Amino acid sequence: MLKVAKFGGTSMADATQFKKVYDIINSDAERKFVVVSAPGKRFKEDNKITDLLYLTHAHTKFSVPYTPVFKIIEERFNSIKEELNLNIDLAHEFEVIKQNLDNKCEEDYIVSRGEYLSALLLSDYLKCDFIDAKDVIFFNYDGTINKVKTNEKLAEVFSKTKKAIIPGFYGSYSDGSIKTFSRGGSDITGSIIAAAAGADIYENWTDVSGFLMADPRIVNNPRQIKKITYQELRELSYMGASVLHEEAVFPARQAGIPINIRNTNEPDNPGTLIISDEEKFKSNGNDSVITGIAGKKNFCIFYVHKEHMANEVGVIRKALEVFENRGISIDHIPSGIDSFSIILPSESVEKISHEVAEELKIKCNAQAVTVSKNLSLITTVGIKMAYRPGISAKLFTALGENNINIRMIDQGSSEINIIVGIDDKDFENAIKAIYNAFVQ
Repeated sequence: MLKVAKFGGTSMADATQFKKVYDIINSDAERKFVVVSAPGKRFKEDNKITDLLYLTHAHTKFSVPYTPVFKIIEERFNSIKEELNLNIDLAHEFEVIKQNLDNKCEEDYIVSRGEYLSALLLSDYLKCDFIDAKDVIFFNYDGTINKVKTNEKLAEVFSKTKKAIIPGFYGSYSDGSIKTFSRGGSDITGSIIAAAAGADIYENWTDVSGFLMADPRIVNNPRQIKKITYQELRELSYMGASVLHEEAVFPARQAGIPINIRNTNEPDNPGTLIISDEEKFKSNGNDSVITGIAGKKNFCIFYVHKEHMANEVGVIRKALEVFENRGISIDHIPSGIDSFSIILPSESVEKISHEVAEELKIKCNAQAVTVSKNLSLITTVGIKMAYRPGISAKLFTALGENNINIRMIDQGSSEINIIVGIDDKDFENAIKAIYNAFVQ
């Protein structure tokens, strides 16, 4: 079996965390390719190295001395080197970076140096190969990954090395200049490496033991999710239950590689395994009917009433154009015979809700358009829900028994989730009620 492991910022934060990573990698010979992030926070008030690197670039851009900030970065990496008694010449690496800063280098280059130095230190610690991401991850000039070139180069490199450390978060354009992913992009690097290596599993090591069935700030000690499908993960992540960079799912999913979310601080915890729909259906029948519950506050509803709407072509299209012309995306459009509602985050129409309502009324020739705010959306997700009778009744009964009024109900065609809209004031109680109804 071949495993690709990715370690996040908290796993690389200091020498103590490096030691944990060292033990995890060496405890399993199947962990052959390792992707690392830049050092993250050691404690709540601490700084992430990547944030400090962004700050140094901003200083050079506005001709402000960057030395005080860069000194903090040097001290962080030097402390790891000294405590682990490593041999790498960090002084030379820092000098190269400072020369590039003085020459007004691109931001992507500077902010990638956290991962670069992190990987250099770990490869020295483990006495294994270092592979610079710029030499194996290639971008097209439109910002997309050049999959063919990337996979060809990775296959060549993998054939020559038994174990290697690779910095995450960045790659390069064809001219050799550095290009980064969006923040958290080391997850994507790990997924690309796993797919190219033909890994049997992609381990993503972080500071939590996988996903929980509900927000622990709301539900006391919620049950850990042992297995979740890619589709279920997308539904929960959209509502804010995110541990993994959402773009990291796709390369592994396309290659059929399970993703295992693990905790560097609790290495014996099996974490959460992200698998295909087919694999979850094969699993034993003792799984919970629902996989998880997540939600968000502060949504807004535009309720449009128009008599005989069902007989008129193009009404909803006209309404959607009102939002499209303003560059506003929409979350849900539940509808009835003579009415429909448009639901979206309140912040996207915070200053223009009255203006939008008036335009909707005119454009749709509607009898009435009303606007309601302070709505929360809660999604209850489970890929096996569609095959179990009584799920909706159980959910609605739980809310009713807790005096929670349902203002909107939406269920996708995939039938793996039920979304309810409730007042913001009932948000926490609704999460608890749903959780307690399904988890005994």
